[in-house]
Amino acid sequence: MALGTATAPYELRFDAGRICLDLLATSHPTERLGSVEVLRAWIAGSGLVPPGTPLAHADQSWLLGFREVRELVGLLVQEWLRPGVPQGEPSYARPDRPDRAACIDRTILRINDIARTAPPAPRAVRALDGLLVRELDAPPTAPALLAVVARDAVELLTDPVARACLRQCAGDNCPIVYLDTSRGHRRRWCSSEICGNRERVARHRRRAASV
Repeated sequence: MALGTATAPYELRFDAGRICLDLLATSHPTERLGSVEVLRAWIAGSGLVPPGTPLAHADQSWLLGFREVRELVGLLVQEWLRPGVPQGEPSYARPDRPDRAACIDRTILRINDIARTAPPAPRAVRALDGLLVRELDAPPTAPALLAVVARDAVELLTDPVARACLRQCAGDNCPIVYLDTSRGHRRRWCSSEICGNRERVARHRRRAASV
């Protein structure tokens, strides 16, 4: 399990393989983005901004914006992960699903609109040791950061190769979605240390009970 800058109180995870999928993981097993403070930790840990970027200007409106994008991305990802979809057409493309198609179309339009904003502009600066480091040209705004997440979702869902690697964790009651880039695409769990370990413990208990 990869953890970010504020691990103990928030249990934030950054191991789904894409920023937009890491954002989805903040809703499980309970709401992780419960305060602006936690959102700042997630933004820093996700790599949306360079280390040390001041985020004191983030407020409640940022929290609402990131939750909205999370919901939009979740709708699109879950639609693609519906049974039988990866090898064919999304279910909303069928002519017998007009209501679903309209809902997904509205979601796509909203994601596209959010992605339209220019992302934060980086610049190279010389650190005290002489090495170049990355900073932002100006304090990041919520629309600029949300655009990065929305663009990541657009790129993921329009790339056939990446899209085919989308997986939902096989752990019991775990909705986390990740990008399976393992050799042979045999990854089963969002985290071997969490859901994978639970499965191994459960198998051990079943074997012990059957003896």
